Amino acid sequence: MATDAKTVTVTDSTFTEAIEDRSGLSLVDFWAEWCGPCRIVGPIVEELAGEYADQGVAVAKVDVDQNPKTASRFGIRSIPSILFFKDGDLVDTVVGAVPKAHLEKKIKEHI
Repeated sequence: MATDAKTVTVTDSTFTEAIEDRSGLSLVDFWAEWCGPCRIVGPIVEELAGEYADQGVAVAKVDVDQNPKTASRFGIRSIPSILFFKDGDLVDTVVGAVPKAHLEKKIKEHI
């Protein structure tokens, strides 16, 4: 698992350990390098990772091109897709480039 600032990059082989076996809230950004809206959301996700790290929120990124099994498993058809997991269970999904305030609201709902 590589880290970039406060985010963790997870793969098909590390997803279960990093997200589903973890207690607390995890925000997982499904993205791709070529995706324009993903480039808009990426910096917002990085900011949220730093701002909520002290509250135990884990922020992870999954490159859908490199990790098709995980993307398929969660039915990712549009990116960016941000999935929220609480104690390993999927509890919410946001699809598309949304404002930071929208993602913060979702985090606060599930903390």
